[in-house]
Formats: sequence, structure tokens, C-alpha cells
Amino acid sequence: MTPEQIRDFSDEELVSQENDMAEQIFRLRLQLAMGQAEGTHKLQQLKKDVARIKTVRRERQLQKQGDAG
Repeated sequence: MTPEQIRDFSDEELVSQENDMAEQIFRLRLQLAMGQAEGTHKLQQLKKDVARIKTVRRERQLQKQGDAG
């Protein structure tokens, strides 16, 4: 997922996407622990996407505080 795609999401969609990705990360970690998953590329990509989402959410939060102040 690209940063441009993430910025196009609404605040509610960002929260939903973050929760979905966190659940996927949990499942992949569980599969890795059980030896069922082969690669870690998907896990790394999900972690980066979650970080991007959190960054955009924080930018928006700071922007709202700056507008209010």
C-alpha cells in the first residue's frame, strides 16, 4: 500500500485498516511460531503499512491541534 493510497482514506477507514492489519500480523506470527508459514515478506510489509497508517493518523492529529490552537 502506497502512502498516497493511505492518505486518501478517511479517519475511520484508517482505524479499520490498522485493526485489520494488526489482526493479520497476529495470525502470521502465530503461523510462523507453529512452522506453517514459509516467508516473512508479508509480515514485514504489513508492519510497514501499519507504521505508514500510524504516521498519517498522527499527522492529521497534529494538523487538527494546530488548526484549533
